[in-house]
Amino acid sequence: MRQLFLTIIFLLFSFHFCLAQVTVYDDPPVVVAEPDDSMMTDAEPPSSSLPWPQNVQEVLDELLYAPLFETSQVGLMVYDLTADSTLYIRYPRHRLRPASTMKVLTAVSVLDKLGAGHPIKTRLYYDGEKEDSLRTFNGNIYIQGSMDPRLDNNDLRSMVDAVVALGIDTLRGDICGDDTMKDGRQWGEGWCWDDDNPTLSPLLLNGRDNLMSSFVNALRGRGIVIIGDTNARKKVPSGATLLATRFHTVGDMLARCLKNSNNLYAEVLFYQLAASHKEYRATAKDAIAEETALLRRLGFSSSDYRLADGSGLSLYNYLTPELEVAVLRYAYSKPHIFKPLYEALPIAGVDGTLKGRMHGTAASGNVRAKTGTVMGVSTLAGYCRAANGHWLCFAIMNNGLNKQNDGRHFQNRVCMALCREYEN
Repeated sequence: MRQLFLTIIFLLFSFHFCLAQVTVYDDPPVVVAEPDDSMMTDAEPPSSSLPWPQNVQEVLDELLYAPLFETSQVGLMVYDLTADSTLYIRYPRHRLRPASTMKVLTAVSVLDKLGAGHPIKTRLYYDGEKEDSLRTFNGNIYIQGSMDPRLDNNDLRSMVDAVVALGIDTLRGDICGDDTMKDGRQWGEGWCWDDDNPTLSPLLLNGRDNLMSSFVNALRGRGIVIIGDTNARKKVPSGATLLATRFHTVGDMLARCLKNSNNLYAEVLFYQLAASHKEYRATAKDAIAEETALLRRLGFSSSDYRLADGSGLSLYNYLTPELEVAVLRYAYSKPHIFKPLYEALPIAGVDGTLKGRMHGTAASGNVRAKTGTVMGVSTLAGYCRAANGHWLCFAIMNNGLNKQNDGRHFQNRVCMALCREYEN
């Protein structure tokens, strides 16, 4: 019995000692935060009783304190254009993938360099001579393309009419496409092979690389016999005669580029910028050189960003919220840039890629901003008016997302916080 008693005492003492060890040395229990359901919806952001702009700053602080940002990256900058001061920053110099907010830099650069009225021309030339007695033309027809995605069947018909007006029924020569406006690369650097990528050709019809074949078929449909190569690639010779010109302007491209986030239209603007730098065989590097010159004027060095294309499709683009806001500020300061840019941006709850967002809130009909979405990335950059009448611009960049909708809901709530009226 005595042995049993001693054993029990020993066990009790050991148990007590173990409890003491747990109490003193064990780590405190880890509390795992429950997902914040309000971050997954467009519920009204928290309120604040502080005066402007502290009220907005307090709300944005609270929005950023969410489980979403334990597993993803965010960069945010809001600038008060009216007060000419920074309203809010959170990691403004983090280099992040911009997705289609890259199109804002493209649009601003083109408007700054060329203007909204700059024509994107498709020209029709010929060289040779007509044999009147035989209604035969001995020579070549040239189509000089400049990558116009809005060239359509009406334009094609006008070009064919110009050839028919020569009074011929036979062409002894070649139909030549002059595609020397840009290099031969059909894709952009860093584009994914399995994406629905646009074709980067100077010879576009209805946004596709089929102008040459369509032109030849239309000529034959009008009874013209072609004896020669119907798909030659030759530069227009210096002595050729201009037969017809069709064009659309940079301003004509902006709405498709920004409201609808059309990648081809963005790349077209990008290559107009390139062609302004070097007219013959212009490259993406030529466009980047022009954009780099603008960013240098705005105070940025090449270590602050990386540029690869005009649309944001590339995996190699990196911008910062600070840079995007600087571009928006620059545009705001230049009426010839701001007016066409602002009119072409999607309007929250109304049109474009923001049509389905922020309905029934103070941001609806107010926020005008470019969206950006690629795998793991959601971004938003643009303008709005605060309830006190101040003009604001902002850049919100979410990277490393498991679901893009998480980024969109966060951006919506930020915009709602910027636009709504606070009770002071």
